Amino acid sequence: MKATFDLEHKDGDARAGTVTTGRGTFSTPCFMPVGTRGAVKHLSSKDLSELGAQVILGNTYHLMLRPGSDIVESLGGLGKFANWDGHTLTDSGGYQVFSLEPKISDEGAIFKSVYDGSKISLTPEGAVDTQIAIGADIQMVLDVCSALPSSDAVIREALDRTALWATRARSRFLGHPTASERLSQFGIVQGGIDLAMRAESAQRTVELDFDGYAVGGLSVGEHRTQWHEPLRAATDQLPADQPRYFMGLGDPAGIVDAVARGIDMFDCVLPTRLARHGTLLTSQGRMNLTRAEFAKSDDPIDPAYPDSPVAGWSRGYLRHLLQVKEPTAARLLTIHNLWWLLRFVDDMRTSITNGTFETFAAGVHEQWS
Repeated sequence: MKATFDLEHKDGDARAGTVTTGRGTFSTPCFMPVGTRGAVKHLSSKDLSELGAQVILGNTYHLMLRPGSDIVESLGGLGKFANWDGHTLTDSGGYQVFSLEPKISDEGAIFKSVYDGSKISLTPEGAVDTQIAIGADIQMVLDVCSALPSSDAVIREALDRTALWATRARSRFLGHPTASERLSQFGIVQGGIDLAMRAESAQRTVELDFDGYAVGGLSVGEHRTQWHEPLRAATDQLPADQPRYFMGLGDPAGIVDAVARGIDMFDCVLPTRLARHGTLLTSQGRMNLTRAEFAKSDDPIDPAYPDSPVAGWSRGYLRHLLQVKEPTAARLLTIHNLWWLLRFVDDMRTSITNGTFETFAAGVHEQWS
């Protein structure tokens, strides 16, 4: 189903609006927590609902191996399987093409399973079939993401192969009429930091008439300022009435920079990964609670946000839990970090609505750049 974007407010190129899919609607800008194997680490779907999450990610590669897409399908699809009433989105496995260094050809990618070492073949068509079985509301095409820096030749090969795979994936998805009437498929723009290749990739992706569009292959090793103009080159080619998704972005300064260039949706493991290693997101930037200076602190995590669901526990207590490796620490810090980032995105939406986005972004850069 064509995912639509209804613009409600605009401040410069920053957009606040509503995305509509076959499941319903969600507000933008939207940060989407990552639940790789069907769950965000240390949290339940009830936790996520109470925190205000609207869309949760799952990973096609991991879910097709454990428990298997057939099992997820037999248990009602990813949402019902995880007891989650909101939207679901699945990565196609493209990140594993980037991170696991499989053997890649025009046909697809061949991996070794991270679970048992067995050979796994993933094609553009296979990624579509698997995601339809999993039943995610928004599904990504299989793409090739190159690390940065890479040579122009490597970026060109990734761009052309991504376009080839996108053509095949789109045809496969539209060949499932029942699925395509209720589910949405997003195309992915590649092209490294080359402006011409970014624009070309966006144009070739739009020609396939996807239900929404994502920008991949940025924030993968280059400095944040290096992706500003390539992102602009891509979003300038994308339809204004469909959602735009920056894949793998979760730091506050990066998020405001992307929103300033017309992006609506984000995902990242950053807030949950930082939490598991003792680092909190606060109004003053990152706070590493493992530092000795917090051992006797009875201050709340972030006095600027007394309504945090974790505000009742002191820095000293939370540091103690981290020091003795109490699992409760990871849970409480994860709750705070996701709550903080979701609140941050809500505040950013308000700034767009009020016409104060530029001031909001300047404040974020002061603390996070």
